[in-house]
Formats: sequence, C-alpha cells, structure tokens
Amino acid sequence: MAPPDPILGVSEAFKADDHEMKLNLGVGAYRTEDLQPYVLNVVKKAENLMLERGDNKEYLPIEGLAAFNKVTAELLFGADNAVIQEQRVATVQGLSGTGSLRLAAALIERYFPGSKVLISSPTWGNHKNIFNDAGVPWSEYRYYDPKTVGLDFDGMIADIKAAPEGTFVLLHGCAHNPTGIDPTPEQWERIADVIQEKSHIPFFDVAYQGFASGSLDKDASSVRLFAARGMELLIAQSYSKNLGLYAERIGAINVVCSTSEVAKGVKSQLKRIARPMYSNPPIHGARIVANVVGNSDLFNEWKEEMELMAGRIMSVRKKLYDSLSAKDNSGKDWSFILKQIGMFSFTGLNKAQTENMTSKWHVYMTKDGRISLAGLSSAKCEYLADAIIDSFHNVS
Repeated sequence: MAPPDPILGVSEAFKADDHEMKLNLGVGAYRTEDLQPYVLNVVKKAENLMLERGDNKEYLPIEGLAAFNKVTAELLFGADNAVIQEQRVATVQGLSGTGSLRLAAALIERYFPGSKVLISSPTWGNHKNIFNDAGVPWSEYRYYDPKTVGLDFDGMIADIKAAPEGTFVLLHGCAHNPTGIDPTPEQWERIADVIQEKSHIPFFDVAYQGFASGSLDKDASSVRLFAARGMELLIAQSYSKNLGLYAERIGAINVVCSTSEVAKGVKSQLKRIARPMYSNPPIHGARIVANVVGNSDLFNEWKEEMELMAGRIMSVRKKLYDSLSAKDNSGKDWSFILKQIGMFSFTGLNKAQTENMTSKWHVYMTKDGRISLAGLSSAKCEYLADAIIDSFHNVS
C-alpha cells in the first residue's frame, strides 16, 4: 500500500470525526462563513451561457481552447504587454496548476538535460513529487526563517547565487504556499537581479492571482517585473482558487521566449509532450474562464466576487490574530500572522504540536504547521486560538 497523501489524507480523517467544533484547515479550498463550498455566481452565469449556445463536447486541440489560451496569457501579463504584442508567449492549456507544472518539468527533462530546479524550503508538498516523477533533479534554497516566522531573504539570495548557471528557480508568484510570506517589491527586484546575473531561468507557480490581495494586477506584479526585463521564463497558472474551479482542472503553462519564432517552437514541443500524456485537455473549465474573462460584465463581477473571497480570508486572519493576542498572556508576538498573505498561515507549530491540535482539539491540518484560513469561520477563531495557544505552550 502506498502511504496516504499528506494533504488529501487530512480531509479523510476530518470526515470521520463527529466533534461539533472540528475544523478542516488542511486543504486549500475556499469556504463560506458557514464553512460550505462556494460556487461563484459568475461561474453559474458562464455555464448558463454554454447551455444557451448549445456548446458541444468535441475534442479540443492538443494545446487547448484558443479563446482560453488568449485570455489566460492576457490576464497574467496584461493585454498591452510587449510579450503579448510581440507574440513571444507559448501558452498551452494544462490540467490546472499541477498538470501545467508537470508539462514544464517534462520540457526541462527533455530539452535541458542535466539542469536542476531550485525550490524554496519549504514549498507546496506536490512540487518535489512532480520533479521526481519527471526525472528532474532539484535542491532547495532557504526561504522560511523559523526565528522570525518570516523570510530568510539573505539565505535565499545566497543560495540562488550559489546555484550553477542556468538553474531553473521555482518561485511562487504571490501568496507563498505554505508560508504565506512574500518578498517585498524591492526584494523581488533584487531576486530578479541575481537570477539575471547567474543566467538562471525563472519558473513561476501562480496559483492565486487575484486571490491573495484581491487585485489581479497586484498579484501578477512579480511575473510582470521579470517579463519586463526581457528574460525568458516559465509560468504555471491555476484557476482552482480564484474562480473556485477546483475539480475542473483548468490552468495553463506559459513560456515567455526571446522571439515569436522560439515561442512557436516551444509550443510545438509542449504539444508533443502533452499528446502521449493525456492527448488533449478538458473543455468545460476552459470555456468558463474564456466566458468570464472575455465578457466585460462577467469579468467585473468576478473581480468583485474575488475581492469578497480575499476580504473574508483577510478578516478571519485579523480576528485570529486578535484572539491570540487577547488570550495569550505569555507576551509572545503573534503579529507574523498579519504579515502573511493569501489562503494559508504558517503557525510555526512543530509536528508534535500539530498532532495535539488534531487529537485534542479536532483541528485537522498538515504536519508542517500550515493552516488554511479559507477553512476557518470568524465564529471559530477564538476556539482555534485556544487550540494554538495550548499546543504551542504545553506541547514541546
């Protein structure tokens, strides 16, 4: 038997628990204040459009739905960006973020033999699996500083500098998973400097555009900064979080190239990799995204819904901090929670403390101390604060 998945296994255990205060803070999926899954209104409207038009279920081309590929690249870079105008982006629809990363990993393995990927310590639990399965060697750069529960920026820069020239550096575009700690705009400039100096290739994972800050443009600023410097880079996108399309498996891999000719070649090779892997991607989610982003009324409505979702997460983040500060008399500074952004908070709890959270308090979370604030209601913030304070101070 293979071991259970560390993230998805948390949900299985949660379902089996019948305690009334139980909380599932393991999976990064948005919940309403009543802790129910949420289907966006714009998604329902986009699906109604499909029904009205009588859209069919014919196979898509290998690269996916053309209308989706157009809007997803424009959403990422901005429609007036030089890389779009000069047709320097190879975009292929992928099976959400995971599938898009996997396509890129296969591209690296095939066309950059011996190249290494540098990933943050810690990172999303699936990144290592993806590169391992694609046969791409990886090592880690310092990112999280347990002393400050913040960014180890000096360590990060030193490790990127020390990597052999031409290394692929995996970066989280915004809302770093699992820490919720992002570089400042000035730090992003410095990261870009070092990557350029070393002729590394930036590889962005953008899973939360618009969902971190509530602004699509702000959350894409890191990617746009690198693109504006004329660098070649890879970007995986996902619509699981920002449009709530978790089960539709809709995303894309974008490769920014030096010329339009190179972009055509890269796209042809990505298609060549995709064909024996899954033939062609699913159409339903692609049409939803194309309809929402391609229709100005739906697009504006989506931005409002995204702000509401991001706003709810920001408000429970603030309430959790307030509850911790009010209840903990030890003088511990919990302000790191407010400095983090996006769906997750890195609590700094160790494995034994997270096990206490689950066994005593019925709070289900991953063993690295990450909690998904999207699974927290304001009504349960004080209960969660009690659980964290007990686990932090009474379990070593």
